[in-house]
Amino acid sequence: MSKEGGLEKLAPMDAQSIRDAIKKKRVPAGLWTKCPSCQHVMFNKTLRENESVCLKCSYHFIVPAQDRIRQVLDHKSFKEIDANLSTLDPLNFEAVKSYRDKLKQDQKRTGLKEACLTGEGKIYDRPVAFGVTDSRFIMGSMGSVVGEKITRLIEYAQENELPLVIVSGSGGGARMYEGALSLMQMAKTAAALARYQRAGFPFISILTNPTMGGVMASFASLGDVIMAEPQALLGFAGPRVIEQTIRQKLPSDFQTSEFLLEHGLIDRVVDRREMKHTLNVLLDYFRV
Repeated sequence: MSKEGGLEKLAPMDAQSIRDAIKKKRVPAGLWTKCPSCQHVMFNKTLRENESVCLKCSYHFIVPAQDRIRQVLDHKSFKEIDANLSTLDPLNFEAVKSYRDKLKQDQKRTGLKEACLTGEGKIYDRPVAFGVTDSRFIMGSMGSVVGEKITRLIEYAQENELPLVIVSGSGGGARMYEGALSLMQMAKTAAALARYQRAGFPFISILTNPTMGGVMASFASLGDVIMAEPQALLGFAGPRVIEQTIRQKLPSDFQTSEFLLEHGLIDRVVDRREMKHTLNVLLDYFRV
């Protein structure tokens, strides 16, 4: 370092010294998340404390099934049922990756055995039968085990005279790795719900981003009350498929929660941070 005219002049740094200096100041990976909607950057801990809702634009991030349970049910009140049901590979399906390998991969990545968790929990000390699908596991698609677990949950709710709450996040619809067996789950879950509702018990369906295909066309759309998180993608076929079929441009907000609310297909759009309170009000209204 030299001085010229009273000013300090830094000696040139070699390339390796520059890389070392940058490395020392680098922020550890995994501490921050950028909102895909408004590009706002948030500290992960702060984002989680805000229920994974963007602090700037209120974009609702996709969250794991375990977080849904924490957000909606009383602390440590959830007791899982049918935890040991396992998916088979009836078609010995092979593509770029085999169905068995895909199952093992998503089981390891999510910590789940299948794309849904079912059981009993409490909302402000009120017992409810509760199910949640997880879009991280093969897009939350409904195969034979998911359909069986949802059906058993409905039957469990009826046998124990409990209100039923299911949170759906299924971008994959029916799981075509299993062929017709996956499509059968649509009728099976709908039939179980018909018996449950005829017995006079309430079913509250919560739709999250994305809820599509066979799940939306069966149990998810059969609630006595259907609520959705803001800006969730909801429908059967996706907007690109529909545009290609009808050869028309769809509205920019087509198949969002707000669009479906405006057209009477759902009852309410509810911010995730208000969901537990809203459920409590509804259960009071149903007097269960």
